Amino acid sequence: MATDAVTYLPGDILVKVDRAAMSASLETRAPFLDRRVVELAWRLPLDAKIRGRTGKRILRDILYRHVPRNLLERPKQGFAIPIDRWLRGDLRDWAENLLSSKQIAETECSTHARSRRCGEIINPRKTMPDGGSGRSS
Repeated sequence: MATDAVTYLPGDILVKVDRAAMSASLETRAPFLDRRVVELAWRLPLDAKIRGRTGKRILRDILYRHVPRNLLERPKQGFAIPIDRWLRGDLRDWAENLLSSKQIAETECSTHARSRRCGEIINPRKTMPDGGSGRSS
């Protein structure tokens, strides 16, 4: 818990949540990081926090009173987006237009002759003679 508090939370999880929220102009809160909650968690004995190999014991016990166990005790599902349904449905015209021969021909990166220039735009370090350092040789 101590290691997570000083490394994993501020250096990973909280940064990711903050960036994701900011990209969507959202304000987030971390209620379990309230000073009083953290102090209580530090005072609790380990067996109050973990049962066997299952953590979050207190939260689970509270949730079991209000939510059916079969909704809580199941494998993680992730957050897949229905991209196939979108591209076959509402976004079909947009995607077909974007990938049409005419649209591709009109893009700056459509021919082999232009590919070096596009490479410079996308990744200047790989195509610049000095490796992108800005120093002359």
